[in-house]
Amino acid sequence: MIQRMFITLEWRQMLRSKWLLLVALLFAVVFVAIVMIQQMALPDVEGFTRQTASFLNLLLFLLPLFALTIGSMSIAGDIESGWFSLLKTYPLTLSQYIIGKFIALCGAFFFIIAFAFGVVLLLGGVLGGVRLPLAFIVLALCLIVISAALSIFIGSVAKNRLYALAISLVVWALLLLLLSYMLMAVGTLVAGHVLQKLTIVMMHINPVEWLRFAYFVLADQATVLGPTYYDIIAFYESGLGMVVFTVVTVAWVVVPLMASIYVLRKNGVKK
Repeated sequence: MIQRMFITLEWRQMLRSKWLLLVALLFAVVFVAIVMIQQMALPDVEGFTRQTASFLNLLLFLLPLFALTIGSMSIAGDIESGWFSLLKTYPLTLSQYIIGKFIALCGAFFFIIAFAFGVVLLLGGVLGGVRLPLAFIVLALCLIVISAALSIFIGSVAKNRLYALAISLVVWALLLLLLSYMLMAVGTLVAGHVLQKLTIVMMHINPVEWLRFAYFVLADQATVLGPTYYDIIAFYESGLGMVVFTVVTVAWVVVPLMASIYVLRKNGVKK
């Protein structure tokens, strides 16, 4: 009962905040701009189009940025402002607090994505030819829950909101930019078969690249990835591969949340 009240309170606070509306409008405007430009310039074709690629890159680039920063500052802000200390006086366990924050944060970004997708589909009803594949929607939902879990872990290790913001930006840059650049740099020094193995390993330890790969597999567009991924694609298209795929994806959510509980408890928080 107390956890349900806490989730409702967090959700209402997020709905009243201006950042929720601003981020939702940003996603809607950028998605609509992509539709307007490319729908008028390109013919209506099936498969992985330039429009789909733009949607995918935009989602993978912007969504983790906002989810990591907003989520981490939410946790760090509670500790810094004393709100977390007040919550400890209520019969709310540490696990319930983390799960409540996670659910409220996911709900807020579900609203943002639903609003942006709704605007795009409404525009598609006017222009025609605008599609949002099911794999793309699944990707957006997975990206939200993984980013939310990572943001909560960052907030739990940060000392204040400014520190949480800094760590979030570093993690975002690492996942979206630096790891790829590092891999390209290493590729100039090692043999091709070694680079191929490093690419597969990097895909599993980088949730953004993992979800990008997952999208192409789920959308049956894996040939876009090239011959480097041929064997791993064949594995993940098998029954055992789907089980491993599910386990890895769930682990990217569960492990950061459990680590957040451990960090807060290690720092002396018993509730």
